Amino acid sequence: MDFSPTKTPKGKTPAKGSRTPCGDRFIPNRAAMERSLSSFNLDRENEPVNTQNSGVVVTPKKEHYRDTLTNSLFNKDEGPGAKILAFKSKAPTPKESHQNSLRVLYSQNKSSSTVTKKANRHIPQAPERILDAPEILDDYYLNLLDWSSTNILAVALGPTVYLWNADSGSIDELMTSPEEDNNITSVSWIHDGSYLAVGTSNCDVQLWDVQKSKQVRSMRGHKARVGALAWNKHLLSSGSRDSEIWHHDVRQREHHTMTLRGHQQEVCGLKWSADGTQLASGGNDNILNIWDDGKEAARFTIDAHCAAVKAVAWCPHGANLLASGGGTADRRIRFWNTNTGACLNEIDTGSQVCSLVWNQHEKELLSGHGFSQNQLSLWKYPSMARMADLTGHTSRVLHMAVSPDGNTVVSAAADETLRFWRVFGDSKSADPTRATAKAHSVVAPASLRGLHIR
Repeated sequence: MDFSPTKTPKGKTPAKGSRTPCGDRFIPNRAAMERSLSSFNLDRENEPVNTQNSGVVVTPKKEHYRDTLTNSLFNKDEGPGAKILAFKSKAPTPKESHQNSLRVLYSQNKSSSTVTKKANRHIPQAPERILDAPEILDDYYLNLLDWSSTNILAVALGPTVYLWNADSGSIDELMTSPEEDNNITSVSWIHDGSYLAVGTSNCDVQLWDVQKSKQVRSMRGHKARVGALAWNKHLLSSGSRDSEIWHHDVRQREHHTMTLRGHQQEVCGLKWSADGTQLASGGNDNILNIWDDGKEAARFTIDAHCAAVKAVAWCPHGANLLASGGGTADRRIRFWNTNTGACLNEIDTGSQVCSLVWNQHEKELLSGHGFSQNQLSLWKYPSMARMADLTGHTSRVLHMAVSPDGNTVVSAAADETLRFWRVFGDSKSADPTRATAKAHSVVAPASLRGLHIR
């Protein structure tokens, strides 16, 4: 018996009521169906029908259905042009420190370190000037460079501290330790630039009056070298290889006011926030601590880094935003909300992070690195797109400091040079001819061993 479908002869129309097989299943043509109208008609079945004198049932028209649907979706007073989803008032503008979660996830999952973003402004790839800095210690854990608000750069070379006046180009020797094998291990300017704090390898913290070139006091108490210093108004904090952080009130005879114990090894990174309410400390124990002013216990103890944490920098554009960088085994820059302790972002830089400074004018971060390129890298925050790499140092960039106007960054490396980069400033406002002439017109005194201008 043949069960195959029968075909209608060409040119003939099937008789009414006959069934013409056309396949083994039924495929409805949904395009020809008015599903919305059908649903509407079904809902109307239980309602009383409208009849005219003739007794004929009036079927609801398509226009009636559309009018009913419009009235159910829109307010009659506002008319058919009203929006279904709309704020009663304009959506609030996010805060300046607001973190875009999508941007953060993007930078964490995409290797942004390999992507270089084309900058909107010109970033000079060569330093404006180079100073020789012989005998600068090649030690990752020290802090030997600081730039004052009065435009004087302090740099420690071995047992001596030199002052370079960026306005006049003059070089002065502030002090040399009379003790044998007593090197300078840290320097830090008070905010008004009148005093310089000096830490030594003989556990001493000295305070120097720069105008008089005179030591005004010595504050002892640490049991090992003092490699990190940070000012908070009249309060000077010192971090030592003995793993302790001391607060010194320089106005009082009994200077020691508090001891912070939160590290197991040398404290090598120390920075107060701009408002003076929090202190960040990094150590050779891979720990980053956040301390509240006046508290002996750390607010947060963070162990996310897997190498020493020396580079710490507070963001000038948002409260409670801190950047930290890890050493050779870590290589990462991480960003923290110091109110909650949450990590907001992180990026693998590919090399040891030795130092970090923020751009005061834009949301940008400059990092100093070690092996293999010994470069300075400029990052756009929060996307962490790499904007530029500044090369020239032949050894790791151990220290960085920013000029008072926020335009120029000086880097100090183990290759015994200081290089000045106008990385944050507008290069159009700089006069290369004047800068070159000024550099070559200054000659360092013959009695000084360091800071000879190239």
